[in-house]
Amino acid sequence: MLGETGAMASITGQLVLSLTVNDPTLSAKWYGELLGMRVLREYVKANGEVGEICLVEPASGLKLCLLDHPEHRGDRFDRFDERRTGLDHLEFLVESRQDLDEWVARLDEFGIAHSGIKEPGYSANAMITFRDPDNIQLEFFWQGEPAAK
Repeated sequence: MLGETGAMASITGQLVLSLTVNDPTLSAKWYGELLGMRVLREYVKANGEVGEICLVEPASGLKLCLLDHPEHRGDRFDRFDERRTGLDHLEFLVESRQDLDEWVARLDEFGIAHSGIKEPGYSANAMITFRDPDNIQLEFFWQGEPAAK
């Protein structure tokens, strides 16, 4: 376990999400169109293959980098499975419950299968679950006000 430490350097709180995908170009187009992201940078290998495309969502500054690792191709786990150790899912937080209605319409517009808006009985939260081209589980998530005690 980690022990006590002295003073520690801070972090900004900003995240860059880096995902291994089967086709960075396809995934960049998908995320770009759905979320309104634009290309921040692209790395093309000496052999001409795209190795990485990093996107940015202008309003929030969210950065998403999509990487190709050719050595994983042919792996029996080519499709994402949240039941394996590692990433479970990504949540994109929204400001209001009504925003979820707008995201349902956008997902429908792009023909992206989704759960519809789910409101679990154990919380005031609501969410829409869907998957990207590599089967990575994604959610639009609204955090409701906790019930008064």
